Amino acid sequence: MKQTKIISKEEIAQQQAYAAQVKNRLQGKGMKAHIRTYGCQQNEADSERLGGMALAMGYSLTDDAEQADLIVVNTCAVREHAELKALSITGQFKHLKAKKPSLLIGVCGCMVSQEHRKENIKHSYPYVDFLFGTSMLYRFPEIVLTALCEEGRRFYLDDNTGNIAEEIPVHRESDFKAWVSIMYGCNNYCTYCVVPFVRGRERSRKKEDILYEVNDLIQKGYKEITLLGQNVNSYGKDLSSDYDFADLLQEICRIKGDYWIRFMTSHPKDASFKLIDTIAAYPNIAKQFHLPLQSGSDAVLEKMNRKYARSDYEKLVSYMREKMPEIAITSDIIVGFPGESEQDFEDTLDALKTIQYDNIFSFIYSPRAGTPAAVMQNQIPEEVKKERFARLLSVQSEISKTKNELYLGRVERVLVEGHSKTDQSMLTGRNEKNRLVHFKGGDALIGQFASVKITQADTYALIGEIYE
Repeated sequence: MKQTKIISKEEIAQQQAYAAQVKNRLQGKGMKAHIRTYGCQQNEADSERLGGMALAMGYSLTDDAEQADLIVVNTCAVREHAELKALSITGQFKHLKAKKPSLLIGVCGCMVSQEHRKENIKHSYPYVDFLFGTSMLYRFPEIVLTALCEEGRRFYLDDNTGNIAEEIPVHRESDFKAWVSIMYGCNNYCTYCVVPFVRGRERSRKKEDILYEVNDLIQKGYKEITLLGQNVNSYGKDLSSDYDFADLLQEICRIKGDYWIRFMTSHPKDASFKLIDTIAAYPNIAKQFHLPLQSGSDAVLEKMNRKYARSDYEKLVSYMREKMPEIAITSDIIVGFPGESEQDFEDTLDALKTIQYDNIFSFIYSPRAGTPAAVMQNQIPEEVKKERFARLLSVQSEISKTKNELYLGRVERVLVEGHSKTDQSMLTGRNEKNRLVHFKGGDALIGQFASVKITQADTYALIGEIYE
């Protein structure tokens, strides 16, 4: 097993020196960087660090790829659809390179940490100047400087996916919501998942570094902080102490301020009664728990190597609702895992009806190269997967609508995020239970908490009006 490598202060200082060299080369040229992100919240957090390093190198950031002198595509590998989207957009940047030969194009993230994708980009995307895996993020200034100074393409993929690098500059996309990674990697090796292969084994940041970062955000007025990890509630298991995720939450919540703490994603086998008790005890922890079930069938869960039975999962849910009757519980569900029988799928539908999730994130099983599930017998035909997926959504939609109707007439505290994408005349935000809430109001409310009386409940959102 690879040991966690802590990137030294000297190595970080060297990257800062590389950034200064790039900035000196770019002085006065008005160079712009465009970062395109696909995938999970951890990828978004990584891109905020890429943005911070790009600014340190003298680039300004732009949402318009046409204006960019440096483009970085930060990729995901969890599902094929995400990979294909990343490859598609990378292909579209070919014409930009033709118009501006000095344009630097890089691809990074989980997808390129897979050997077959690295080879694919190397041979089929000759206009990509460099790529680097998840363990090389902190070396971004060195990678850009090399691309500016030397001829030839570069492929940065080492075999150490177990590092932790602190003191990387961050350009946060929001000034009131923040991601804070508390750990990286995963030890679970679910048979459908590539995360342990592309992000390495579990490794926890020091609590002192996390508490410093969270305290700094709270002092700056951030209203919502989401703690991130591929398996967030196994935090601390690789450290030489008994300090665990619940202990970390308790320390964070002692920081004075008006804010919500969220976290994701949790694995049921590591979700403890102690953690649930901690969530119940502290008002600053949002009463919303994302707990992926994946399947309601014990037979499928065993094939997935999930290490729990449905009965274990339901005991956790029962304890949560005993301690916090109104807690919102959400989940991930995979449809069409290899060998999933009709009865297995019916067990999943039964789990939805029994557990009564507030919402689910559902996915059609996508084979991932290098995982055991990709070569299992009895792969489910696409038409069967799609039909089951539709049935799953139908069941959950009714449950979500019924759950939302319970909010009618209630006054909810909402963190206002901005304007609704579907109706710019409406503001949108989320309540403590992470439900979308749309309402009319002034722009001064953006980034603040607001009281909203709910007047309408749709399947996926609540609609209301400002409550004075």
